[in-house]
Amino acid sequence: MKSLLVTSAVSLVLVLSVPAFGQAQDAPLPGITLSLDELRAQMFHVSAGRRLKPETWPDGNRVAVALSFDVDNATATLSRGNLNSEVISRGEYGAVDGLPRILRMLERQDVPASFFIPAISHLLHPTMVEQILAAGVHEIGVHGWIHELLPVLDDAEEEQRLLVQAIDALTEAVGKRPVGYRAPSWQFSQHTMQQVKEAGFLYDSSLMASDDAYEILIDGEPSGVVELPIERILDDFPYFGGNTNGSSPVPEIMVKVFESEFDVAWEEGGLFVLTMHPHIMGHRSRVAVLEGLIRHMKLKGGVWFATHEEVARYVLEAG
Repeated sequence: MKSLLVTSAVSLVLVLSVPAFGQAQDAPLPGITLSLDELRAQMFHVSAGRRLKPETWPDGNRVAVALSFDVDNATATLSRGNLNSEVISRGEYGAVDGLPRILRMLERQDVPASFFIPAISHLLHPTMVEQILAAGVHEIGVHGWIHELLPVLDDAEEEQRLLVQAIDALTEAVGKRPVGYRAPSWQFSQHTMQQVKEAGFLYDSSLMASDDAYEILIDGEPSGVVELPIERILDDFPYFGGNTNGSSPVPEIMVKVFESEFDVAWEEGGLFVLTMHPHIMGHRSRVAVLEGLIRHMKLKGGVWFATHEEVARYVLEAG
């Protein structure tokens, strides 16, 4: 009898919590009340401008490959106040084993990469920048202060303060001002792009409007900032990062997607940008398949392996 009463009570709560068809919701859809001009302003506040796809890549190569690593470690966890020891230690793995293993692999394959680092990630593990720069071919870019979520922050002054802090910390560590920016979690606030432009960045790599490079427009006006687009399917996190148990146990499946994307980029003579994270991709089996992907690219031939900075400068000059 008690069980029946509990079940009936739960059912009643569920019925009462579900609005009838046509009934107003607690959280209305704001877009349905806006005019076309208002929607256009939202849609194109930050958007794709002129395409920057060169007719050819340096030395007659057919495709440009820009490998990138977001060196987050535990910063996203710390920024949100999550002190779970398992999650923090999984982030720490990026500095302890993941990054060194990736750097050894890149050295074996003799290919450069771009490393986007939250400033706090560097300040907590200051030897990482030294390790990256030791190869003499890699680039370091800005990836926020503590992997802050900018749309949630939504405070222009505070966002500006954090950006300046991040630039200053990495400039001191690298010995020169970084020219590349990647937003934490790839998410802008309404203030981000204007601040990136005013900070004098050569390029951004946070948006997804094309497969190939393009100039970013701000409210329809050219910004002068190059976009090197990213894409969730070309990122290790959706395959491995969404589950504390490791998500997909078979890294070959992920790399098969990467390989297919690369093969089409090769056919189209385009740009291939791959995003990875040392605390995720730096595990033994995953670095092994990543190295296999690079070997596949080399066997295909006609590949220009370059940093994001090199690609951005080249497409600007060619365009």
